[in-house]
Amino acid sequence: MEVTSFVPALAVAIPAIASILILVFRHHECIREGWTVIASFATLATVLSLLPSVLSGNEPGFTLLEILPGLSISFRADAFALIFALTSSSLWVMNSFYSIGYMRAHKEHGLTRYFFCFAVAISAALGIAFSADLLTMFIFYEILTLSTYPLVVHAETEDARRAGRKYIAYLLTAGIFFLFSVLVTYFLTRGTAFLPGGILTGHGSEALLTLLFITFLIGFAKAAWMPLHSWLPTAMIAPTPVSALLHAVAVVKAGVFGIARVAFYIFGIDLLSVLRLGLLLGIIASFTIIVASMMALTQDNLKKRLAYSTISQLSYILLGIALLTPSGIIAALIHIPFHAFMKITLFFAAGSVIIMTGIENISEMKGIGRQMPLTMLMFAIGAIGICGLPPVCGIITKWYLALGAIEAHQMLFLLVIISSSILNVLYFMPIIYTAFFEKPAEDRGIREAPLFMLVPLCITGIGSVLLFFFPDWPFMSLVKIAVGVITGEVIP
Repeated sequence: MEVTSFVPALAVAIPAIASILILVFRHHECIREGWTVIASFATLATVLSLLPSVLSGNEPGFTLLEILPGLSISFRADAFALIFALTSSSLWVMNSFYSIGYMRAHKEHGLTRYFFCFAVAISAALGIAFSADLLTMFIFYEILTLSTYPLVVHAETEDARRAGRKYIAYLLTAGIFFLFSVLVTYFLTRGTAFLPGGILTGHGSEALLTLLFITFLIGFAKAAWMPLHSWLPTAMIAPTPVSALLHAVAVVKAGVFGIARVAFYIFGIDLLSVLRLGLLLGIIASFTIIVASMMALTQDNLKKRLAYSTISQLSYILLGIALLTPSGIIAALIHIPFHAFMKITLFFAAGSVIIMTGIENISEMKGIGRQMPLTMLMFAIGAIGICGLPPVCGIITKWYLALGAIEAHQMLFLLVIISSSILNVLYFMPIIYTAFFEKPAEDRGIREAPLFMLVPLCITGIGSVLLFFFPDWPFMSLVKIAVGVITGEVIP
């Protein structure tokens, strides 16, 4: 039931207001960073305040501006939106503290620009989450692209600028396809609102709707499906907290979230099935899962191996969507927060190693687990989770994906899931072995990272384990409500 409420817009506004305050207090380091921390907690509290209403079946929101009939800037907090919003806002708290520790330890420059752009990016991510229609999502989607570009080029080296050019070229070009898709949808339906069951049924030919689905997929290139993926490994030149933002908190999750919104709320399950678009998406996802995992195996640079792992893991979400079954959709939606917690843990650990040792290559990490035991233990937790092993939450995703493939009678996709899990083990376990069981070449006097970095790392790592034991509150509860709305079935 829709309920008028300004709270979703407030959640979007808080980081945006904080970005202005960061600029105002740019000459006062502690105050500037204090606004980042205060805003992250305030944003999380605002998002959490929506939980009771949404869990009760309500959908708080309102229309800010109606441009034309059926074309507006509107916000709505349904269960689907809250999955992404709660993931982004909770991990922003962790990333805020980690960023302060990392950037100070690295003696980074341009910190005002960094924290300003980070706050704008979180505001944009929440705007995407709470968008009630395509136009609103498009606006915030492009703000996210523009606000993260300065973060990618933060180092201001020639390599960073080259990575930034590639980043902006891919994502702004994709934005043109997104805008085209929005305009075609409005032309066909005279509306852009996200509605369960979709709005495109009965509008346009099969060929046109198939083309429209493809242009939407290109528009959501932030999902990094192959071959629209190479911007992501290149962007690893950015500081590690930015890598965490790209991979866990906002950017790539905005891509897969957008595809899921369009699939279920613009096309709808029935239309996707009739047009066999689930099969098309499943083939794209399967190709990406396997090829990205194989490319991860070849990377010695730790952050690039994690980047290719992310490309593969994102397509788990796309594969879950493609299965068009309740279990598959559960897997897709629950993997948004679960992957975020595991992957941010991995990047936090990688950043800690880089800061304390200068080591970026796996081959140079011999014995690092003996010198930074907490850091590498948390890394191991994240890696085990990605591999789909207990007691970390990643196994829940793979369980539902397997069930979804069986429900859809798609044994080939089940084989993809199994093969991917084996590849996950092959590219993660050597890192753990090297860190804990190989003897370091020399005593390098290495110690754990500062508490501002170590504590957030431990919280996200332990959180990944707790989500295995207690998945229901709040994420699985929200997922089951969302899947019930999408499928029209009661999900126990």
